[in-house]
Amino acid sequence: MRAATHETYGTPDVLTLSEVPRPTIGDHELLVEVRASVVTHGDRRLRAADFPGVGVVVGRLMFGLFRPRHRVPGTMFAGRVVAVGKAVTRFAAGDDVFGSCDRGAQAEYLAVRADKAVARMPEGLDYAEAAALPYGAGTAVVFLRDLAKVQPGERVLIVGASGGVGRLAVQLAHHLGAEVTGVCSRDHDLVRELGATHVIDHTVADYTQAGQRYDVIFDTSPKNRFCASRKALAPKGRYLQLHMSTGLLFMMAMTALFGGRRALTGVALGNRKLVEDVRDLAAQGALRAVIARRYPLERVAEAHAFLESGRPRGSVVVDVARAAERPLSAQGAILQVA
Repeated sequence: MRAATHETYGTPDVLTLSEVPRPTIGDHELLVEVRASVVTHGDRRLRAADFPGVGVVVGRLMFGLFRPRHRVPGTMFAGRVVAVGKAVTRFAAGDDVFGSCDRGAQAEYLAVRADKAVARMPEGLDYAEAAALPYGAGTAVVFLRDLAKVQPGERVLIVGASGGVGRLAVQLAHHLGAEVTGVCSRDHDLVRELGATHVIDHTVADYTQAGQRYDVIFDTSPKNRFCASRKALAPKGRYLQLHMSTGLLFMMAMTALFGGRRALTGVALGNRKLVEDVRDLAAQGALRAVIARRYPLERVAEAHAFLESGRPRGSVVVDVARAAERPLSAQGAILQVA
């Protein structure tokens, strides 16, 4: 089968298209013919061995000290089941599925455990749309629904509202009944279309100095702004930071001990329930993908380079196979061609 591969860590040009053996499946696994995969910043980190801070040691030990232990990249996928293991009862050959995996999604076939982060695709979505959902949507669900426990009528501010996680967070907060404010430097109309009532351009105004109070601030940027954001939080407000750090963990412990405004962070690990929740939300029309550009598998290096350019205004999709894609529905993706 054809697959994107890399033998060394580095820039996007380390990726090449290769012929590799088709995976075999065990009793509890599915063999999925991959139709679409999405290039995420997690994929970029694994390809470049860009592990932040003290994570560089752990990352190298886990994924390969001097070269990648696993040659085929890709952690998000959508496709069609072509074979199931003897113990699998949840799926059958011919099912359209989507989800996340540890590696290997940017290839024509993928073996995944049936009890892991995989679910049937929502009706009305095509493969590119479905593949674009788990990364941002799963994170938004874990942080806003599970950690912050956003309630109807609360005021929620999303920092980085036009980014990969931010776009889905805006939609989810709106679906949960919150009044949403997005912070971003571009794509203001898109952020409003996704559910934000207000938009703040951070190149012009500082939300921490605006005098507004929010029940939840979800910061998807790499910088911990808890101390600066305290003045913008309601007395029992929650500040959520997407990126874990030693300083933030210390603040979490202190605010948990003394109460009042809280600092929170977490890890959104893909699992069966989470991907099924994302599927159900998409089926309700609460979540939809924003796609910036699509590349065929043979141009996977270009897809990674485009992601790194900082220009994408949506997900970057690798079309592993274009055949037999299902038509878009009225609640389908917003397609932005950059």
